[in-house]
Amino acid sequence: MNKSIDKKYKPWKGFVQGSVGAVIGGCSAHPLDLIKVRMQLQGENIKKNKVNLVKTGLNIIKYEGILGFFKGIDACIARQIVYSGTRFGMYDILKKSINEKDNDISITSKILCAALAGSIGSFVANPGDLVLVRMQADGNKPLGEKRGYKNFSNAFMIISRKEGFLNMWTNGLFPNMNRAIITTVGQLAMYDLCKERLKKYGAKECISTHFGASLMAAFIASAMSNPIDVSKTRLMNQNTQKNIYTGMWNCITTIIKKEGIVSLYKGFSATFIRQCPYLVVTWITIEQLKLIM
Repeated sequence: MNKSIDKKYKPWKGFVQGSVGAVIGGCSAHPLDLIKVRMQLQGENIKKNKVNLVKTGLNIIKYEGILGFFKGIDACIARQIVYSGTRFGMYDILKKSINEKDNDISITSKILCAALAGSIGSFVANPGDLVLVRMQADGNKPLGEKRGYKNFSNAFMIISRKEGFLNMWTNGLFPNMNRAIITTVGQLAMYDLCKERLKKYGAKECISTHFGASLMAAFIASAMSNPIDVSKTRLMNQNTQKNIYTGMWNCITTIIKKEGIVSLYKGFSATFIRQCPYLVVTWITIEQLKLIM
């Protein structure tokens, strides 16, 4: 790498930009993320009628109030700081290690960089993901089965005490890493690709270009990750004393056998609608921070 580039490039900036952008994007999309989780859990309890995105949202308002949409928001913030800060930061570092000029890196190399960054980020942030899923899913459970976590730190302490500290990293880690790899490729590498294509056809480096590229990346990431995301949600939400699924592939095959292959796309509408504001806000924030910093 060029020495002059070395002096100007500050690796910590990618982590800060990723964390700030993802926290703002994550908070703006949190209600839709909660709806997505609730929809993905449909089918585990055959007594409950299956409902769509709108009905799920109305049920949350009816039984939990408007504040019900923000259950687990503290876990969301903690997760985004660690998870997205790590993957955005690592993605920049890995790209710079190949070539300091972003345009000189092949899409294949960017996909590999995004996949590695996503796997590292998901491993580091798995406890936050576990807590977030359980706090969001709690409103879907019968009164006697609710976990009743008060906040992120309370949930972290209870899970580590009752299920073991290491369980925070092993519970749902494999599907979480698979989902993170696929999602990060869609959100980061595909964003770069879409932005390059838009600029090739005359678009300028501006907010409207960032908006269009992030919107396209949101759809790609949603389509790629939804089946893995469903299995991750089911695995993390299950009672460790009464396991329904033994692993990611067992979860996927069980869902297909009992609920049909289309069930792997439960919550897709919520996933995509959630990905849109999340990715648009995140990338626009990051691009503006790059200019400022």
